[in-house]
This record gives sequence, structure tokens and C-alpha cells, in this order.
Amino acid sequence: MSLKIRLTRGGAKKRPYYRIVVADSRSPRDGRFIEKVGTYDPMKPKDDAGRVVLDNEKIQAWLAKGAQPTDRVLRFLDAAGLLKRSPRNNPQKAVPGKKSQERADARAAAAAAPAGEGEAA
Repeated sequence: MSLKIRLTRGGAKKRPYYRIVVADSRSPRDGRFIEKVGTYDPMKPKDDAGRVVLDNEKIQAWLAKGAQPTDRVLRFLDAAGLLKRSPRNNPQKAVPGKKSQERADARAAAAAAPAGEGEAA
């Protein structure tokens, strides 16, 4: 059984409130879980201490048993100093597509041609 430390959504419509739980990875998002290990209230200000509440001892115990945190929970654990999250980097995402590069090359060539003729004359 693969265990995940993940968020389950609660709260009213447009007023989210999340519990941080340890659950089997095959169980539904808001379904059965093994243990509640914290809470996350995104409606509170970012500097509020009650925004993310973690039970560090329980989390350390579940991590020792092999539970894997999701990316969002890993961010919380990194901020709390429990785990280290390596920053992700995808430099290819910012590169324009093939058609866009062709259009940019065509524009650059068109702009360079009249400028070159003006200098030669």
C-alpha cells in the first residue's frame, strides 16, 4: 500500500478549508484516510500562524514509514523545515514554439533588409 500525505477539501462553496491527511494513494481525494496530521486554511492571510498547522511528530513518523507528500504538502513541510524541496526548473517551457520562431526570424530578416539598403546607398 503506497501512502500519500495530501490535502482533502472541506468547507463551504467558495470557502475552502483543507485537512492534511495520510491516505492510501488509491482512495478518493475527500474519501477515506488513515490519520489527520494538519490543516490548511487558504482564506487566512499568508503571515497568519493558523494558515498552516502541522503535527510535526506525526508527520515525521509517517515519513519514516514511507509516506510520500504531494507537491503542495511538500511546500508546507519545506517551509516548516521538516523536508527539503528542490526547486523545479523547466527552461524549455519559456521557449517559443516552432511557428512563432519562424515568424520572429521573418520579422527580423524583413527589418534588417531595409536597414541594410539604407546604409549602402
